[in-house]
Amino acid sequence: MPQIGKKFETTITKKLEMNYLLYLPEGYGVGGEKWPLVVFLHGAGERGDDVELVKTNALPNLAETEDFPFIAVSPQCPEGRYWPHMGDELAALIEKIIAEYNVDTKRIYLTGISMGGYGTWHFIQKHPHAFAAAVPVCGGADTKFELGEKIGHLPLWVFHGALDRVVPLSESLEPVKALTDSGGDAKMTIYGDVYHDSWTETFKNPELYEWLLSKVNEGFTL
Repeated sequence: MPQIGKKFETTITKKLEMNYLLYLPEGYGVGGEKWPLVVFLHGAGERGDDVELVKTNALPNLAETEDFPFIAVSPQCPEGRYWPHMGDELAALIEKIIAEYNVDTKRIYLTGISMGGYGTWHFIQKHPHAFAAAVPVCGGADTKFELGEKIGHLPLWVFHGALDRVVPLSESLEPVKALTDSGGDAKMTIYGDVYHDSWTETFKNPELYEWLLSKVNEGFTL
């Protein structure tokens, strides 16, 4: 049940506006059931003020025709901004969705593609106990920080194309290695014959959703 794009406004330090798409599953609102929430961060090409652009790829695109057993929110990054710089806005949006919809706070998940993959890595470090699991797709993280100490407890499934010329494979390999070397809960899928578009195959894979929705966070804090 995709919803028309809405504009989110907040006053964190100044007035900020961020468009977003909202997906509600079939059966939402019946019996007061709590639902998992998936937060999706798009790539650089979908920035701007036309929220329809967010439907171009991956989860928001599939939500036009597929039935998913979770709420999904897909915010739009303004032109000239980057997800790693939008942490306060994302936190405020998640709080807004929790306040207004029947969200199971033990099952909130974060995923993103390309620029959104970088945003995913960044945001889980800033809010390490907000999510039950995260799925960065063709993004990357700075390994000079103590990743294991910050997010070693968080289940991660990382995806990347071996032939990616936009975001090199090493951008995912290095943080995954840093995590696994420190005992972190991270696994990685590398598509041997895929360039930058590693999201199409990823988000069409039913195993991804089975894995994601099986993860539970008993200590939610944002």
